[in-house]
Amino acid sequence: MSNTPKNKLWQKAYDLDAKIEAFTVGRDRELDLQLAPFDIAGSLAHGKMLSEVGLLPPAEYELLAEQLRQLYHKALDGEFVIEEGVEDVHSQVEMLLTSALGDIGKKIHSGRSRNDQVLVDLRLFFRAELATIVRQIATLSSLLLEKAEANKEVLLPGYTHLQVAMVSSFGLWFSAYAESLVDDLELWRATHHIINQNPLGSAAGYGSSFPLNRQRTTELLGFRELAYNVVHAQMGRGKTELHFSFALAGTAQTLGKLAMDVCLYNSQNFGFLKLPDDLTTGSSIMPHKKNPDVFELLRGRCNQLLTLPAQMAQLNGNLPSGYHRDFQLLKEVLFPAISQMKQVLDLTTYAITHLEVRDHLLEDEKYRLLYSVEAVNAAVLEGLPFRDAYQKIGTEIAAGTFDPPRELRHTHEGSLGNLCLPQIKAKIDTAMNQFNFTSWEEAMAELTK
Repeated sequence: MSNTPKNKLWQKAYDLDAKIEAFTVGRDRELDLQLAPFDIAGSLAHGKMLSEVGLLPPAEYELLAEQLRQLYHKALDGEFVIEEGVEDVHSQVEMLLTSALGDIGKKIHSGRSRNDQVLVDLRLFFRAELATIVRQIATLSSLLLEKAEANKEVLLPGYTHLQVAMVSSFGLWFSAYAESLVDDLELWRATHHIINQNPLGSAAGYGSSFPLNRQRTTELLGFRELAYNVVHAQMGRGKTELHFSFALAGTAQTLGKLAMDVCLYNSQNFGFLKLPDDLTTGSSIMPHKKNPDVFELLRGRCNQLLTLPAQMAQLNGNLPSGYHRDFQLLKEVLFPAISQMKQVLDLTTYAITHLEVRDHLLEDEKYRLLYSVEAVNAAVLEGLPFRDAYQKIGTEIAAGTFDPPRELRHTHEGSLGNLCLPQIKAKIDTAMNQFNFTSWEEAMAELTK
């Protein structure tokens, strides 16, 4: 057995086997760098509360706060390092405080466990990442509405079963995805509401005999409310990640379908859209090829993200209440997925900005049957019962005598002639206003300034 450095919050009189340590630490030192600013912010709030309830002299808190704020800005600037032999971000922060302040640095852990430290770190991290993703979704949704407005008169074949079905338009197509993303925002709003509860003070999951003021740390960190029951707070580990994964998967489903449409519509057999040459790749053997690789990869990334809830559920499966080390593996799955979603949204927005639509598509003879429903409806408006009108037009089509009417009379809400783009925009605005990110962003800025 090999000895290991004693840089652990749980360190006992014995040393851990190096092979066991490497396995149990896993990727924590790497992934915890993303949690560093939030761990430090949590310590600032916890320390301030300790000073206010008499568990830490105010002068000592000020010394701790000065060090913590320096570390916080280092972490934001990417200069925070978890040193070799240090187990995780919690150990690194406490080690640095103790190195700078001696015994004062050791006092920051009073009334806390690594369990509730990581709980609050994750909720603060998820909250911030969620805000970034939600704002990206709102930007993309608004862009799609702009594209819808610009192309609302450009007609497009609509398909069901991959068969020519009815007349559509680019205005209808673009705004459909804009409004679908608003539905995704509602799922993100529910996720934000669940995440934005304070678990700090639950300690190892059973509370503390110290007279902690958990409402105070809730205020300092800008949480909307406490996770009151300390066992419930601990049970949030794993469930929080599961909720986040559902939101990621929901948005991935929307974006993956959009990417698939673009791949299909860009192909020569359809030819509805054109990607600029510099957004395509070529073939090593076929000089004519211009491949939509970016949208193919976006589709593939979204399909990966769709598997997240299953992965979260499997890692959480059959675990009783209380903390278990299995939870550590959730970070290895979810953290990269969050980065992936942000990249997918960024690239989708960039590529959609440069999409070119083709007009006069319906002049092609193969789309003449798109107007069959228009002919049926016209006959109904002249007094023929619908089923009779349906049979009449069907007979004409079979006989090859069908002469399609080209005039469109769609007026109801959400149809070709009435896209309701302002109403969809109002949906976006309403959804975004309900997040109220500024309430906790201001609290975090005040705490860490």
